Amino acid sequence: MDTFVDGHGYLAACTAGLPTRGTLAAARADLDAWSRAESTPLRYGALVEEGRALFATIVGVPADRVATGSQTSVMTAVVAAALPDGAEVVVPEGDFSSIVFPFLAEAHRGVHLRSVPLEDLAASIGPDTVLVAWSAVQSASGIVTDPAPITAAARSVGALTLCDLTQAAGVLPVAAADFDVTVTHAYKWLCAPRGVAFMTLSDRALAELRPVQAGWYAGQDVWASCYGPAMRLADDARRFDVSPAWPAWPGAVAALRHVASLDMATVWRHATGLADQLADVLGAPRRGQAITTFADATGSALTALTAAGITASGRAGRLRLAFHHWNDASDVTRVADALRAVDGFRAGD
Repeated sequence: MDTFVDGHGYLAACTAGLPTRGTLAAARADLDAWSRAESTPLRYGALVEEGRALFATIVGVPADRVATGSQTSVMTAVVAAALPDGAEVVVPEGDFSSIVFPFLAEAHRGVHLRSVPLEDLAASIGPDTVLVAWSAVQSASGIVTDPAPITAAARSVGALTLCDLTQAAGVLPVAAADFDVTVTHAYKWLCAPRGVAFMTLSDRALAELRPVQAGWYAGQDVWASCYGPAMRLADDARRFDVSPAWPAWPGAVAALRHVASLDMATVWRHATGLADQLADVLGAPRRGQAITTFADATGSALTALTAAGITASGRAGRLRLAFHHWNDASDVTRVADALRAVDGFRAGD
């Protein structure tokens, strides 16, 4: 079975995942093949299809509901472009820009973005709401949102749902079929090279959205779609594919093979268990999240961790720690020891 590189002291999967040994081997083999002039589009195309199928397995949808791309914001922009003039979009306050900015960019046609507290998201969906968009796990705080009340409220008024799974897929069990659209960049908890992203679409989304970024890779037969003027788009979610960033895919497929072999409930228990252990040691409340944060307005806690050889991140005035496959109890001890030495640090904040 594939294994990850040594990630002790690395608590930043929410920023970028670490590679498996299989990912490194696949990426290096691809570079070697390129150096020998042995790389071919057909080989990369086969990898894209394998990656599509693996991601579909991970998020629980058929492969024909999965589109491939390279950035979540581009996929969100497809949804934004399909909204009617004057549409109301509801999002949580402070959610990641990839599911916020594409809607703000449609303000010239009257698309109105309404930001509400995360805990009020479901209650804020009303008869004028055309779409509600949110992250399954909040990037800045690690908060996990129960999707059931949100999707139920959206259905009651006929609103579309868009859920960003970037901070969830690969660590938290997710069911993409619960939403009209999901977007996921694979370089975080799925531990793929940057440049591989996925979009899932429901029946309604496939019927209502337009592939405004259509290119040769969106064709029913990609090798017959290289030249205009005739265009025959794929019948399924592939109509939303964009031309793949080829060098990212060999390593991505190796990573996805590994993730697909895991039980996500077990992965989630491991990650949240370590975060809760840290809370216990520091005397902070347990949150049951893989991402845990502490107040760090001056950045002194992040600086102390960095000096101790620990990789973490800072977001929205808080220290952000993410526990994943490669972490264990020794990381909890190292982080706790470093934070206890920071003047003025209070874990309860």
